[in-house]
Amino acid sequence: MNLSDLVSIDNQLLVSILVVASISLGVVNSKVNSLTIGILNRWSRWLCVSVGLAFLVEKMEWANRPFWALAVIFFLFWLLLETLYTWLAISAMSESSISLFPRFRNNKSGEEWPAHKKLIQLRDWLRENEFRKLQALVADIGNGIDIRSSIYQDKSGKVRAQVLFIPQPNGLINYSLSFTSETADGKRLITDNMHTPYGGFYPDNWNLIRRPWTRSVTSLFRLHVKRIQSLDLEVYEVDPVDDLNQQQGVLERKNIEEGFLFPLHLQEENGRITWEGRYRVWKEVWLLNYLGITSRS
Repeated sequence: MNLSDLVSIDNQLLVSILVVASISLGVVNSKVNSLTIGILNRWSRWLCVSVGLAFLVEKMEWANRPFWALAVIFFLFWLLLETLYTWLAISAMSESSISLFPRFRNNKSGEEWPAHKKLIQLRDWLRENEFRKLQALVADIGNGIDIRSSIYQDKSGKVRAQVLFIPQPNGLINYSLSFTSETADGKRLITDNMHTPYGGFYPDNWNLIRRPWTRSVTSLFRLHVKRIQSLDLEVYEVDPVDDLNQQQGVLERKNIEEGFLFPLHLQEENGRITWEGRYRVWKEVWLLNYLGITSRS
């Protein structure tokens, strides 16, 4: 057996390992809601396509290029395809009736807190740390999709916790947690672990830190407490649903002013999201899908 045969066997083994890893991670990813598994699944699929196609082209002798060069070419080709797919999806969302800044209302359906182990543990943590439930909310974002939210407040009245439940195509529930406080001079401090793409702008008085990798409620709360411990905070008195909807309206106006969204009178002709806004969303999608970070991390 000569050196070229050994290299061919090594390449074949590498392709086999990547195929098995990609399929296995894909199956697991369809059954669990894990940021880590999701990212590993996307990277394994990308590498599997790149190396697999390079191995096929080399075996069939369709190109006179080294294996590594073919793998790099197909790696970049997959990046192009993924970019086109994401860009088309963002454009479709821009033209759709899905609400970008949905308004919430009181949830009277009785469906509030999903019966999942991690979410039950989160609710128990909130109770143990003397967070009192204020309201259960729901928002219709269009196409028959509802997102639910529960609002809690600590015993001092200076920290509010919002748990957001977002249904996924695979039937699982994606959730995120945010802690919010307001200072006496009108600044709004937010610490969250949201890992859904946003890409837009925030009001000047918002000080937001986003930690998608921080899934521990204790760690996230500790970070928020560290940020607010020396500040003069206001006690929350505004009704949660009114406060949330007011902030949604502020976000929408800010993003029109900053050029992320077209003005209302131009949206029917151009869609809602500008070209600059679509680029920002694409960048946010890529950062979250492959690195698990956002531009606000």
